[in-house]
Amino acid sequence: MKKPASKKMSRARRVADDDIRPEYDFAKGRPNPYAARFQAGVTVVALDPDVAESFPDSAAVNDALRALVRIAKRPATKSKSKRRTA
Repeated sequence: MKKPASKKMSRARRVADDDIRPEYDFAKGRPNPYAARFQAGVTVVALDPDVAESFPDSAAVNDALRALVRIAKRPATKSKSKRRTA
C-alpha cells in the first residue's frame, strides 16, 4: 500500500520546480521592512562618509538640498564691476 502524499514538498522537489540552486536558502527570509517607503516614492542616496559627517540626520540633508535648489533657481543677475573704467 502506498503512503499518502505529503502536502509539504521536499526541499529537493521545490528546488527542481523553482530552478533555484540548493545553496540559496531563503527558509529564514523575511519581508523587507522598508519596502513600503520605496513604493511611496522615497529615493535612497548614499552619502560619502566625509559629507555625511556634516549632517546630523536626513532632515538636515533635505534642508540643505532645498536651500541649494532655491539658490540654483534664482534668476541670474548681472554683477556690476567695481573696476574703474578709463
